[in-house]
Amino acid sequence: MHRAGTVLLEQLLNSDRGGHAGQRIDCGHGHQAEFIDYRHKHVQTILGDVQLRRAYYHCVDCPEPAGGVIPKDQALDIVDTSFSPGMRRLMARVGAQEAFDAARRDLAELAGVSVHSKSVERISEAMGAVAEAANRSERAAIVAGEVTTAAEPARLYVAIDGTGVPAVPKETQDRAGKGVDGKARTREAKLGCVFTQTSFDAEGWPIRDPASTSYVGAIEPAEEFGPRIACEAARRGLPRAKTVIVLGDGAPWIWNLADMYFPGAVQIVDLYHAREHLESIGRLAFGTGSERGNAWVAARRNELDDGDIEVIVAEIRKLHSRKRKLRNELRKEAKYFDTNKLRMSYKHFRARGFFVGSGVVEAGCKTVIGQRLKHSGMRWTVAGANAIIALRCRLLSHRWEDLWRSAA
Repeated sequence: MHRAGTVLLEQLLNSDRGGHAGQRIDCGHGHQAEFIDYRHKHVQTILGDVQLRRAYYHCVDCPEPAGGVIPKDQALDIVDTSFSPGMRRLMARVGAQEAFDAARRDLAELAGVSVHSKSVERISEAMGAVAEAANRSERAAIVAGEVTTAAEPARLYVAIDGTGVPAVPKETQDRAGKGVDGKARTREAKLGCVFTQTSFDAEGWPIRDPASTSYVGAIEPAEEFGPRIACEAARRGLPRAKTVIVLGDGAPWIWNLADMYFPGAVQIVDLYHAREHLESIGRLAFGTGSERGNAWVAARRNELDDGDIEVIVAEIRKLHSRKRKLRNELRKEAKYFDTNKLRMSYKHFRARGFFVGSGVVEAGCKTVIGQRLKHSGMRWTVAGANAIIALRCRLLSHRWEDLWRSAA
């Protein structure tokens, strides 16, 4: 069937006289290009390889290689590539979901097409760049007011987090890291997710609306990530949302973005991060596995659940250590709770029926980024990682078709 389809497809694509449009055509740069001859090109499609006959034009006023014009390549979207749009779509999809060599094997097994692993990598990264270009265009349209939504979510949640992506040495040069040698081996990918919530379970706990989660992410500075997550929230109904909640850990950059792009939103520090800080304090002050430390943490957890953060800060400041380093760590922990005390009003937040954990974005870090970019032995360039992140955000946000309509 594939062989028969390939023959029919080749005949169909070559039934247009090679795309010949006269002796002279507009070169696209304000000049006239002249017909030279017909040239052939092999293109790999989902059905098989086809040979295309294309009219070739040349513009003497345009510098090489821009002087060559092939209208048929432009019409079929095969400029500078030997893969059809359908093949590129398949390659990008599998390349976004698994290692490139595994993707090559799956294409051969499931689709009956044979390509090199490097081709899967190049096409996946190229289509990721197309996805990111579409993202930038969409953000520009949202900022210009050209894209609006009629959605009026009762509760719109914005959750933000970061996770390390293993990087090639040139991407971590001169960057401080947590290793024993002080050198970085990862770059932080920032991930944001937006979801809505309208209902509760039988026990009164909030339930995330089905299929309501969308993702955006990239390895980039916070000042560049801010507009990215803000525009995604706007696309999802931020201007009309009745209540906006921002969830995150205690990282200052998250709350700086929340203040800048989501003024008036309810800000909530992830409860489970706060609990981890209490356990860390217990180990610092009393040692690992200490009964006194466990009792201290248990008492503080009750206070945390009740939102009694000032009590927790006071109890931390009562702790003492002869070691200067430990004293400094305890001061940092006290500052963490004091700075975020309004974001830790968990009793109040729960009474209003809000989510108080950032599990959605943490799961997103594992699903969007970890499952594809953090396998053993993987090392990424920033451009390569961002291309795959862009594709995975599209896939997991149920916007894959939007990408291809945009590209078309």
